[in-house]
Amino acid sequence: MVAAFLASTPLLSESWSLCCRATATQTFAVSRAGDVSYVAFSGVQAVDVLDPGCGNLVAVDGGVFPGLLRHGEAEEKAEEPVMVHSGMLHLFHSMFKYTDFESQMFEIMKESKSVVFTGHSIGGTIASLSTLWLLSYLQSISSPLSVLCITFGSPLLSNESLSKSILQERWGGHFWHVVAKHDIVPRLLLAPLSPLTPQLHALLQYWHLSMTSPQLPVMGQDFYSLAQRAALRQDIVVQLPDEEKNRLFLFVLACVEASAKAGRSGGSSFFWPFGNYVFCTNEGAVCVDDGVAVVKLMHLMLATGNASSSIEDHLKYEDYVGKVSMQFLKRRGFVEGEIFESSYEAGVTLALQSSEIASHEPVSGPARDCLRTAIRMGRAPNLNSANLAIALSKITPLRAQIEWYKASCDQSDDQMGYYDTFKLRGASKRDAKVNMNRIKLAQFWDGLIRMLETNQLPHDFLKREKWVNASQFYKLLVEPLDIADYYRLRGMHRDKGHYLTHGRERRYEIFDRWWRNRKVGEEENTKRNRYASLTQDSCFWARVEEAREWIENVRSESDTRKLAMLWENIDKFEQYARKIVERKEVSKDVLAENSSYSLWLKELSELKSQLQQFPPRFPRFFEGEIVP
Repeated sequence: MVAAFLASTPLLSESWSLCCRATATQTFAVSRAGDVSYVAFSGVQAVDVLDPGCGNLVAVDGGVFPGLLRHGEAEEKAEEPVMVHSGMLHLFHSMFKYTDFESQMFEIMKESKSVVFTGHSIGGTIASLSTLWLLSYLQSISSPLSVLCITFGSPLLSNESLSKSILQERWGGHFWHVVAKHDIVPRLLLAPLSPLTPQLHALLQYWHLSMTSPQLPVMGQDFYSLAQRAALRQDIVVQLPDEEKNRLFLFVLACVEASAKAGRSGGSSFFWPFGNYVFCTNEGAVCVDDGVAVVKLMHLMLATGNASSSIEDHLKYEDYVGKVSMQFLKRRGFVEGEIFESSYEAGVTLALQSSEIASHEPVSGPARDCLRTAIRMGRAPNLNSANLAIALSKITPLRAQIEWYKASCDQSDDQMGYYDTFKLRGASKRDAKVNMNRIKLAQFWDGLIRMLETNQLPHDFLKREKWVNASQFYKLLVEPLDIADYYRLRGMHRDKGHYLTHGRERRYEIFDRWWRNRKVGEEENTKRNRYASLTQDSCFWARVEEAREWIENVRSESDTRKLAMLWENIDKFEQYARKIVERKEVSKDVLAENSSYSLWLKELSELKSQLQQFPPRFPRFFEGEIVP
């Protein structure tokens, strides 16, 4: 359906036309069509970035792509860094630095409602990087400008982390990669290119000469120079024997097949597709947005070709764009008498027809299975998300019971508060019920994280306000209970170490990231006029427990250096706690008369009094300063 939409608009034809102009100038070209501005990048560059020597993956620059940097931060241990092709990133930076590209873009933004970046071959990767740059910039200024990227025969650009980041930012719909059925270029970087250096050099020369040499001379162009260039192209083809072409073709085909069977990229050092792929044939087009399905179709379609078609298809996008547009103007039907079990199966059959894979070909069965999986995977994450929403509503009573427990603890005559009451709990039914609810809620959220990490949920799930807020509320409400259980009766921390470094569950670290990366509204920056219902630092009580141990150690420590470190830690925590109390970012249970925090303040006050009375025994601590 999306492929049909693209084919029915002038987007493909306008983009391709400008790509040809940009390639002729070997730079970038700009065109306007009403409120839409097109920016096309040449597929012929001074540096052959497809050369094996330029193919390393490097981390993206946070200064140019701030929207992507946070998805590859080193602190996020579970995340692979976002990385892109070093040679292509260098080309983008060079264009950004040494041309008037940036200034032209700001002019375009003032005059246009939509911007379409496009490019053929290597120009497609520059178009993708330009789109990422503009999306990151627009995100920082909240602009309504519409941005689209359409590439033709573009090589792969990045690792799988970029694909995840784009989906998490909800940018997937901005990228459309048009790929000819047998074009080897979009598949090249799924293979290690070092063994193929001589063949690649010859092919790059052939492609570049073909892209810069029209079939007929234009005004002002010498016919003989054109003929000479055509002869040179033929010489290059002759210099690359059929055996070498076949070797290149079979090697890339085997590597693409291996990637398709593996099902995922295999880590941060491997290239992987992102965005939407439109596979073009003589019979139409097939649109796929799942990376695994894209790689499988890359393999299955390439397997129906040969060495010559894989090389020549890189130069036939003008034909494919025209044919796709014509095919979708025609009414496509089925063989008379053909009956399908569902519209789903009918859609799979139409997609298989558009892929130009005949039913008698060996890859027909796997291709049909791949298309079925792609369609099924497209629906499954949203269905899973809907089911999770129902499950969340079912566990809401468990959370409500813990809230009631907290309210009763805060109002209790013992003045211990929520945390300390649970930490010192007995064998009552109420305490047992709250503990069981704590465990059940943890199981729900751990299951949700497993589904997210195994791609069973939409990639932008962690950006959805409902789930970000729900996870934050759960963390603030329940993590204090986990900390209390950890320190209960001086238990686990004696063997394992303190909670913050040795006991904190991974789910809370993940929820911290979700909360940090959310969009902050103006109301969140307003000053509080009353204490929070839940302490905003869910690890506050773990910090209190460490601070209490520091005071114990001060009483027994005789080493001056260690004492200095202990007092420094105590001073830092005292200042931090005072600050969040003043800002009313704590719940009133923190200030309960017999809470661990209130008892810590009393212990600290007593210790300071002792130090002033008996200076020979301890370092002198006065106004937060340590004097040996």
